[in-house]
This record gives sequence, structure tokens and C-alpha cells, in this order.
Amino acid sequence: MGILSHRRFKGFNELHIEGSEIIKNLPPNNVLFVSNHQTYFADVVAMFHVFNASLSGRTDSIKNIGYIWHPKLNVYFVAAKETMKSGLLPKIMAYAGSVSIERTWRAKGEEVNRQVKMSDISNISTALNDGWLITFPQGTTKPWRPIRRGTAHIIKKNKPIVVPIVIDGFRRSFDKKGRRINKRGILQSFVIKEPLEIDYENESVDSIVEKLQFAIEQHPSLLNVIPKEEIANVEEDNLKRKWEY
Repeated sequence: MGILSHRRFKGFNELHIEGSEIIKNLPPNNVLFVSNHQTYFADVVAMFHVFNASLSGRTDSIKNIGYIWHPKLNVYFVAAKETMKSGLLPKIMAYAGSVSIERTWRAKGEEVNRQVKMSDISNISTALNDGWLITFPQGTTKPWRPIRRGTAHIIKKNKPIVVPIVIDGFRRSFDKKGRRINKRGILQSFVIKEPLEIDYENESVDSIVEKLQFAIEQHPSLLNVIPKEEIANVEEDNLKRKWEY
């Protein structure tokens, strides 16, 4: 999978990486990566590439795919169970490290309201105890959606190191599922930020949720500092961020 997908980020398009030195200094387990979400699968595949390239000594680069022969195998990602059963590629990725959960708010394209399965919570804790876990706390590829409070509960329960990641350009490069290349020559960005400072015992769920929103650059207040034409581009799945924090 790594060999087949490498040219999507280093060939057809260019992946601009920042902060990979943070990856090298992380412990082997109980690390939670939180990120905004732009495609079903390309986001996660890019993370596997960046993580393994960084651990192999590359700085902000996935050049030379030799890192793929000694991958970190205990890297998992949270995904909706129905998504991971929707075809051959999802099933392969599920086998590679999916922690598949049943979404409590949406199923088969319709709004639902159901209880959290305790087995899902247990599987997430097992993944963190064993290694690194990637999650997309908005639970959707649509931008500016609220953070799911369940992510904050996971953080308070497991007390992981929380590393934010902000991605861009994937929405323009790929189709929604991240399987097909839509445009070539797109600059994709992948920014790894310093771990969040969280008081696991005393900080409220709401406070953690707000920290996550700012960390992955999806807090509603940020809409006020983006030019109107930029917001229009978001709605057209053609986001081009040109603003600084």
C-alpha cells in the first residue's frame, strides 16, 4: 500500500511537511493524533508515510521510500465501521490498523441517536496502550463541523499525549474517498504541532473540545479572520488557506 500510494504525495502532487521532528521525540505508545479531515483514506495514508519517514530520520520529507521496509506497525486509526466495509481498499486498510466504531450520530447517510458501544471505547483504549492512534474528532470530511465530545472523554480517560495535525490540499487533490486523483500539481500541506497541554484531572470536557478546535484550526471564531473568498472556496471544496495565527 505504501509503495502504490507514494507518488500521490511525492510525484503527482507535492506534500509540504512541517514539524516532523516532533514525531521522532514521541514515546512508543499512548499517543493520540487529532486532525481535521478532508478525504476518507488519503489523509490516513499520508500520515503513515510521514510518521514512518520521520522515524527513519527524514526531516519534513518522504523522499526515498526506503523507510517503508521498516514501518512502525502499531499505528492505528479510528474509522466508522460501515466505511471500512465499503470495498476492497477499505477492508485492506481496516486490516492494516483500523479501530472500527459504530457512529452514534449518523448511519448509512441518515441522522441517528444511539448509545456508545462499550466495546468501541475498550478497543480505542487497547490501541492507545499498544501504540499510536489517529482520530478525526469532527467525524466528517466537511470543514467547520463541531468536535465530537467523545474525543475529549477519551483524552480524559486514557491521558495520552495529544498531537494536533492540520492538513490542506487533499480535498483538491483527491476525490472525497481519497482513492482517485482529481488534480495534479496541487501543493498539499501537512503541519504537525507541539503536543497540547491538558490537565487530565481538572480540565472540563468543554475546555478540551475548545482546545482541539483551535489546535486543528476548526474553531468557529476563525471564520471571522478568513477572507470571504476563502470561505467560498471551502464550500466549493477548494480551500486555499493564506492566513496566519
